[in-house]
Amino acid sequence: MSLVVLAVDDEPPALDELAYLLNADGRVAHVHRAGDATEALRVLRDTEVDAVFLDIRMPGLDGMELARVLRRFAQPPAIVFVTAYDVGAVDAFDLGATDYVRKPVRAERLGESLRRVAGLRSAPAAGPLDEPSIPVELAGTTRMLPRSSVRWVEAQGDYARLHTGDASHLVRVSLATLAERWANGGFVRIHRSYLVQLRLVTELRLTGSGYVVALDGAELPVSRRHTRELKDRLIRAVKHDWTR
Repeated sequence: MSLVVLAVDDEPPALDELAYLLNADGRVAHVHRAGDATEALRVLRDTEVDAVFLDIRMPGLDGMELARVLRRFAQPPAIVFVTAYDVGAVDAFDLGATDYVRKPVRAERLGESLRRVAGLRSAPAAGPLDEPSIPVELAGTTRMLPRSSVRWVEAQGDYARLHTGDASHLVRVSLATLAERWANGGFVRIHRSYLVQLRLVTELRLTGSGYVVALDGAELPVSRRHTRELKDRLIRAVKHDWTR
């Protein structure tokens, strides 16, 4: 698939380097350039692009603010943050970011982002906001972890640890925030310290110390205040499966 992309950075050398690397990838048909958010919006007014590779720290309207504007488009482009600065996990997944690339940009890392963008654009009836993601650190690189790969979440102070099928990732966002924002994705709070993907719960069992749920080879406690809601949700899920 040939992609049309927009590179946005207020520093000319950084913009030149980003545009060069994007042009060098065979999946990219054309690279538009913009030195700030205002120029980027002018390009987007006249041209359809598949993805915006976007710096965060810019004068005037910064990258995060521009991403919020793009999200309101009828057909929003994929957003890839390209920056030397950190970005809050909550802001990133709220904005539906497709990826997050740290400067200095490496060609192979940019290639991963382009593969992700191409996959989103080639999927039928899919878009960058259809699969919420959250940025996590993997071997010193920030990657976007799809919400669907998270099995359960554990509170660790003001942070949360995301447990997937084969790893866990600590992110700078509270369990309460994830519980609120991921409720429509099938996640349910079972304890002040745990949030689980309901469809993966295989058992709810009463033990000497209270209820526990079993999922993905783990047993997690269920607090009294959350037991009734969890039972009701599990019953509704079973009824839904039987009546489909």
